[in-house]
Amino acid sequence: MVFIDEISRNEVFIACITAWFVAQLLKVILTLIFENRVDVSRFVGSGGMPSSHSSIVTSLTTAVGLKRGYSSVEFAISLVLALIVMYDAAGVRRAVGKQAQILNTMIEDIHAHKKDVFTEERLKELVGHTPIEVLAGALLGIIIANIMI
Repeated sequence: MVFIDEISRNEVFIACITAWFVAQLLKVILTLIFENRVDVSRFVGSGGMPSSHSSIVTSLTTAVGLKRGYSSVEFAISLVLALIVMYDAAGVRRAVGKQAQILNTMIEDIHAHKKDVFTEERLKELVGHTPIEVLAGALLGIIIANIMI
């Protein structure tokens, strides 16, 4: 298994996976601290503090910059990817979450007045991130890449 051997020695990849793992673990820990409950689904769920999307792409971008240089084509590609992902996390995906909240409220109101109108389950509301969650994830990714590379 040459592929597994080589990827397991890829410092950039390991830094990215570590950044994702730490961000997801922090979501579980912060849920425990602020909501006084253990929710292991936060480990694999999207949305919340910090943004693991931001963490993984800024870790990638930082690691590429450290390895290849901040004037390299690889860094530029990674930076553009990171900016798109973070914009999407705080923009489009956050708007989807807000729409889901409104639709869930509407469905609950309809159920309160008429039974069996909708059979769909609740829409997922925690999809995107606030700008602070994106920033926190970005800083986490930068820190982890600097520590590991």
